Amino acid sequence: MQKPLWRTRQKENFLIAGVMMAMLLMCAMPGSAFAQPATDHPVVDLRTWPKPDIDLSRLPNTEQNRLIKKGQDLFVHTSEYLGPEVLDRSKRYAGTSMSCSSCHREAGTMPYAAPLVGTYGVYPQFQPRFGKTVTLENRINLCFTHSLSGRLVPEDSAEMKAIAAYIEYLSRGVPKGAKLIGEKEMVVEEPKRAANLVRGAEVYTQQCAVCHGDDGLGKRVGMVGDRKGYIFPPVWGSDATSESASMFRILSTFQYVYVNMPFGKATYAKPALSKDDAYDVAGFVISHPRQPREGEVAKDFSNPYDKPEDFPWGPYIDSFSETQHKYGPYDEIRAEIATAREKFRKEKETQSNLSSAPVLK
Repeated sequence: MQKPLWRTRQKENFLIAGVMMAMLLMCAMPGSAFAQPATDHPVVDLRTWPKPDIDLSRLPNTEQNRLIKKGQDLFVHTSEYLGPEVLDRSKRYAGTSMSCSSCHREAGTMPYAAPLVGTYGVYPQFQPRFGKTVTLENRINLCFTHSLSGRLVPEDSAEMKAIAAYIEYLSRGVPKGAKLIGEKEMVVEEPKRAANLVRGAEVYTQQCAVCHGDDGLGKRVGMVGDRKGYIFPPVWGSDATSESASMFRILSTFQYVYVNMPFGKATYAKPALSKDDAYDVAGFVISHPRQPREGEVAKDFSNPYDKPEDFPWGPYIDSFSETQHKYGPYDEIRAEIATAREKFRKEKETQSNLSSAPVLK
């Protein structure tokens, strides 16, 4: 006996619904071939992204390519052209004899070593340090005034245009506004304690002094005054990054050291130090003096609600000391900051609702 047509169609509908439900479940499963990242922006993994060719001798001899080459030269040999030993005093934009590539390894292309690949397309962006949206040129100048303890490079100068052109070259092919995996430092959870500076000194002697010196002042290419800068940069002292640099914060230093140091031994895929050793040596390094930058420090994070938990200067929105902010532990600081921020958010929301409420007559 033939089944009624409506029963046949009902069965087909159940089958179709079942297949669709199975596909939806597969999409939701972690690691599924159907899974899609929950983001409004394209994702670029710099660990697998083809590295830009930093041998620029292969580029055709055009005006733009000459500008890119100049930008790379300024980036890798900053001290030679823009450092404090340059004969032309008007070009002394950097306040130390370090170079941009002292931190941005492999000419700005190494993942988790502050790479610049893709950076050109993420600006303008909001910068909590300034409390406003900034341009790429603003961000470059942040490195000159903070990390290199110097002064602003004019945005219309040949030097700024060249550095920006090099960053644009490194970023070619990366979708504008992409979320970059491997940028900055690797986010690594720190030990749940304050840094042990005594242990950090031992780690420094065993692992770091061979390159950066027992005195932490680095190893120069030649001599003071030759503009050649460093083979291995100083990690404290008057020629190191300033007190307002990100590398004067323990968590930034810890995360950078953990995947990048000792030089030639560690990689992001296979760190050479334990987390405890990297954390303690980071605390030991930032315990040493360097160029004070009181003007920049006062301006940085002027909105205390934007301050990161390891920023070593108040005022704070929490009740913890500058010492604990500098050396940890951080979980209780984070919890109090989160509560204060949520309270602030609700107060702002209430004020906004009150101001937008209609006036009754």
